[in-house]
Amino acid sequence: MSLAVSLRRALLVLLSGAVFILTVLYWNQGVIKTQAYSDSQLRPHNHKDRNHLSIPVEKSWTYKCENDRCVRTPYRKNASNTKRVSFTSCSMTCGDINIWPHPTTKSLISAHTLRFSVEDVQLQLDTPHREVSKLLKIAFDWFVRDLRQIQRLDYATHTPEAAAATFVSEATSRQRRHNNEAPAPETQPAASLFGSTFGLQRAGDLESLQVKLSVHESGEIDFNLDNNESYHLSTTFEHQRLVVHIAAHTFFGARHGLSTLQQLIWYDDEDRLLHTYASSLINDVPKFRYRGLMLDTSRHFFSVEAIKRTIAAMGLTKLNRFHWHITDAQSFPYVSRHYPELAEHGAYSESETYSDQDVREVVEFARIYGVQVLLELDAPAHAGNGWDWGPKRGLGELAMCINQQPWSFYCGEPPCGQLNPKNNHTYLILQRLYEEFLQLSGPTDIFHLGGDEVNLDCWAQYFNDTDLRGLWCDFMLQSNARLKLANGNVPPKYVAVWSSALTNTKCLPNSQFVVQIWGGSTWQENYDLLDNGYNVIFSHVDAWYLDCGFGSWRATGEAACSPYRTWQNVYKHRPWERMRLDKKRRKQVLGGEACMWTEQVDENQLDNRLWPRAAALAERLWSDPNDDHDFDVVQPDVFRRISLFRNRLVELGIKAEALFPKYCAQNPGECI
Repeated sequence: MSLAVSLRRALLVLLSGAVFILTVLYWNQGVIKTQAYSDSQLRPHNHKDRNHLSIPVEKSWTYKCENDRCVRTPYRKNASNTKRVSFTSCSMTCGDINIWPHPTTKSLISAHTLRFSVEDVQLQLDTPHREVSKLLKIAFDWFVRDLRQIQRLDYATHTPEAAAATFVSEATSRQRRHNNEAPAPETQPAASLFGSTFGLQRAGDLESLQVKLSVHESGEIDFNLDNNESYHLSTTFEHQRLVVHIAAHTFFGARHGLSTLQQLIWYDDEDRLLHTYASSLINDVPKFRYRGLMLDTSRHFFSVEAIKRTIAAMGLTKLNRFHWHITDAQSFPYVSRHYPELAEHGAYSESETYSDQDVREVVEFARIYGVQVLLELDAPAHAGNGWDWGPKRGLGELAMCINQQPWSFYCGEPPCGQLNPKNNHTYLILQRLYEEFLQLSGPTDIFHLGGDEVNLDCWAQYFNDTDLRGLWCDFMLQSNARLKLANGNVPPKYVAVWSSALTNTKCLPNSQFVVQIWGGSTWQENYDLLDNGYNVIFSHVDAWYLDCGFGSWRATGEAACSPYRTWQNVYKHRPWERMRLDKKRRKQVLGGEACMWTEQVDENQLDNRLWPRAAALAERLWSDPNDDHDFDVVQPDVFRRISLFRNRLVELGIKAEALFPKYCAQNPGECI
């Protein structure tokens, strides 16, 4: 009897155990599938998943450098005892240094290259400035993340997003501390930044690649046009240890040096390792202080991730100003703390808005890449939807001509809308918005007030006896006075406005106002504004408007700008040379900016509309290489370098536009 009871108990225990095991397996099946899916989304880890990189392994070809260009020949492994040379490795060791933008001085690189894996990369910081040290650590995290993607490795558990998020949260509360003593220089392996690299064996020619970042002179991490962005990069190789030393006066120079180092490293698909030069020497400094890219997020909404992806590419090309045209007449997506009604009445939808935390996240992310975010609230024109709630709040009409028809009489494109220049509540709202923008973007010496395309016929309906040109001047001067109050009663050193027929009225003080010239490069306003003493930023519609050339999107009014601005158009545009400016006038040119207006662009087209054309602008403004060729011809080596740079962007997940048939890339010099 007792034996039977014992057997029953044993069977019950076994049955219970079996049920438990089956239950665990059932539930874990879903978890395992989910985890596998998540991992595949984070990083491609097999050939099939890598297809999105659009740079497949080309085992059937090998390349040889002849007369500074790579020549393609068939490769059969069994029929040849020589090692296959990949296209990228040949390109990086054949001819001139292959980075973008090209350094401003002569650079020296060795023909000898070294193989390594991302786990060999280490960081050594040499700076007494605590905030600089903090930023450089995070910048290095993102640098290693990109190397992992280039080497086509899986992401580890820990990513730089966590470090960046920590920095953002600290940035919201910290007081700027300059010249404080930081801990002694420290060495940090790349593997520790991303968790374990389990399963990745050490291989190649190096035991370590140590990146030493030295910043001693300045602890400045706030942007201004006088930032020293120069850097010196040198390498030494001894006993299987490569040391890359990047020395700079400021964080900004060190950040640019890190971008250059990233381009001195490439993936070889033959040995599946990263390669770099055994020795290199680069001294580099930009020609222009302002190197900008503008994105309009009013005509179409763009996610924070899309904006951050754009800024990361800007950092690689050493563009340093992200001009965020965040509002316009079509929509008001920014959710103001003081006046949320603007977004409630003006945003396309509740989900298509930017909170102050969204903006702060973009600003701090951009800082890590050496990019300043300039927030623009265009006024008095380009302000319609979002401004119609004034009467309900007892504030009167804040804007006029909102959605007025026929629109072609009262604005440049539908819908119309223009702020009320004689309503004091309008200026108070602007002051509060300026305060918010300044708090989010941090200390700055330049602020953009908008000011373009004011339609005087709109105001004329309400102010018949007024000097309408003088009314615009009064509006801009009052806005500037409110900006000063918003900035703690300290006027920014530079206040930018768009060019228009009104900017030549000479009512804006040329000691403070900078004019962003968007009109044609041959228009008389270019000369007049310089003669009137204004500093300028060139954004000529006939060269640097990247939205042009896609046909008219409306049935009435003037047609869309055309033709399409190719990367060659962007690259060849040198207005300071064409205008034959003397030294005095050249000093008034702060730089240039490419503009992406988004009437016909949303997030689906953003990457290929911007890249690599924005990179062409970046080299023009960084090194401004001499070009003695015909106006419409770009030198073959420039084609070679920008083609490889475009491939780098694709490797990093940016869907850059193709430049020519792949055959031309595989056979440099044949198509050009």
